Amino acid sequence: MSTKIRQFVSFDWAMKKLLRSKANFGVLNGFLSELMDEDIHIVEVLESEGDREHAVDKCNRVDLLVKDSKGRHVVVEVQYRDELDYFQRMLYGTSKVVTGNIARGEPYARVKRVVSVNLVYFSLGQGDDYVYCGQTKFCGRHKHDQLELSDKQKAILECDSASDIFPTYYILRINDFDDIAKDGLDQWIYFLKNEALPENFTAKGLEEASEKLSVMKLTGFELEAYAQYEKELHIQASEIEFSIKRAENAEAAFEEERHQKEEECRQKEEECRQKELLKKKLIASGMTEEDIQKLLNG
Repeated sequence: MSTKIRQFVSFDWAMKKLLRSKANFGVLNGFLSELMDEDIHIVEVLESEGDREHAVDKCNRVDLLVKDSKGRHVVVEVQYRDELDYFQRMLYGTSKVVTGNIARGEPYARVKRVVSVNLVYFSLGQGDDYVYCGQTKFCGRHKHDQLELSDKQKAILECDSASDIFPTYYILRINDFDDIAKDGLDQWIYFLKNEALPENFTAKGLEEASEKLSVMKLTGFELEAYAQYEKELHIQASEIEFSIKRAENAEAAFEEERHQKEEECRQKEEECRQKELLKKKLIASGMTEEDIQKLLNG
């Protein structure tokens, strides 16, 4: 199958431009959540090898290495050109992540869990499906059972299966999708294949991704107008924030002045109280009123 020609800015370039910012993690969170069938929360971008700055660099893959809230390292790769040794490249990529994130002298238990997500736009391998998941399993040669972790290992390693220790590979053969969306992941694949979003699609992060890409498709006057609109929003936000800060500072100054006056009044009241107490003691001692006044005013 020939490589599809991308008509406008595509997901691989968008990942580099959008997903490096934590403000846009919702797109990647949504896609990975649909793929892995769990709520994924990306907390950090660790590495990106796709350093192309322009949308015309569409045929080059983009590697995006991120860390999720569970400490897993997730590698996302996009490949448009046919590559016969792509399986080996997947293995090499995960191996680099595994060996590159354990310090010298650390125990092997510190090895990071790695997930490799591969979006390929060519016929990789031979199979009838368009979504594949690969994991390492240890099967008994004689009794055909599956080797699993002991309870002690599960507690120490904080995982339930031996398969969880080794990299998990996802392969999405985008062009082999039949355009019939049966679930959230299918909706994402439809979007990645056709660069279109039907109104009834509700997959996590998909609407946000579409909106981001729509902005990136703007050209000429439209893009300039949108940039000016964004600038005005920032200016308005800054003015509002400045007004709030100014009001907060004025209120803080007023409160400080009020507290200062209250403290002065309290001190004066205390001085008067102390004088009254002293006056009573002096009267009790037999001192005359005239001498008492001289003493207090002196």
